[in-house]
Amino acid sequence: MHTLRLKKPIAFFDLETTGVNIVRDRIVEISVVKALTNGETEIRTRKINPEMPIPLESSLIHGIYDDDVKDAPTFKGIARNLASFLDGCDLAGFNSNRFDIPMLVEEFLRVGVEFDVKNRRMVDTQRIFHMMEPRNLAAAYKFYCGKTLTNAHSAEADTLATFEVLQGQIARYEGVTLTDAHGKVTEPIKNDIAALHELTASRIIDFAGRMVYNDKGEEVFNFGKHNGKRVMDILKNEPSFFDWMMKGEFPLDTKRKLTEIKLRALTQR
Repeated sequence: MHTLRLKKPIAFFDLETTGVNIVRDRIVEISVVKALTNGETEIRTRKINPEMPIPLESSLIHGIYDDDVKDAPTFKGIARNLASFLDGCDLAGFNSNRFDIPMLVEEFLRVGVEFDVKNRRMVDTQRIFHMMEPRNLAAAYKFYCGKTLTNAHSAEADTLATFEVLQGQIARYEGVTLTDAHGKVTEPIKNDIAALHELTASRIIDFAGRMVYNDKGEEVFNFGKHNGKRVMDILKNEPSFFDWMMKGEFPLDTKRKLTEIKLRALTQR
C-alpha cells in the first residue's frame, strides 16, 4: 500500500534507450509502476526492439544489447496496449519532464497512436529533489528511503526507486517553508498531484524545451537568435522561421505545439 493521496491513478515510468536524442534515438525497455487510488500498484516491464543498433556506450550503461531485443516487439507493436494501460493516468518519473515523457510522446507520434498529455498532471521527482537536495537518483534513494539502489539503470529498479522517492519527499518536506530570492515564503511540497505538477511541470510548452513561458505567462522561444522573444511575434513578423522549424530536425512534439500556437494566432487576428 502506498501513501500518496490520489484522485486518479499515476504512472511512474522509466525508459532505457539507444541514446538521448529525442528525434533519432529509440526506446529499448520501458517499466511502468501504476499507483491506483485504492493503494494498489500494477507493474509492467518489457523490452522493445528499437529497429536500430544499440550503441555500445548505451548498452554499457543499461546492460541491454542487440541480442536482448532482437525478438522483442517493436514500439508500434505495443503502442496501443501501452496507451490503454496509461489511459486516465497522471505521469511521474525521475527527470521525466526533460527526457522520459518527451521520448515517449515522440514514439507515440511516430506510430500514429494518440497519447495526449494535456489533461495529465506530470510530476518530476528530480525537479523536487534538485530543488531540495541536488544529487542523482541513487543519492535520492539513499537520502529519502535509507536504502542503497541496486541494479541502477535497470528500468524496473529505477522506476520502483522513483516511486519510493516521491513518497519520501512528501514525508520529509510537506509543510516545510522556503523563502525565495525575493523574500516570498511558500510551502512548495504538498501531498497533492496537481500541486506537484504545478511545481515541476507548469512551465512546459514542448518537451524539448524549445519554447517556455516567461514571467508574464507568455510563450517565448528558448533557443537561438530569437531566445526570449514572444513566439506569437516571431510567427507574425518572420513567417519563414516557422517554415524553417517545421523542416528542421526538431521533435514532432515541438512542431505540433508550434503549429497549435500559429493556428491560435491566426484565429486571434
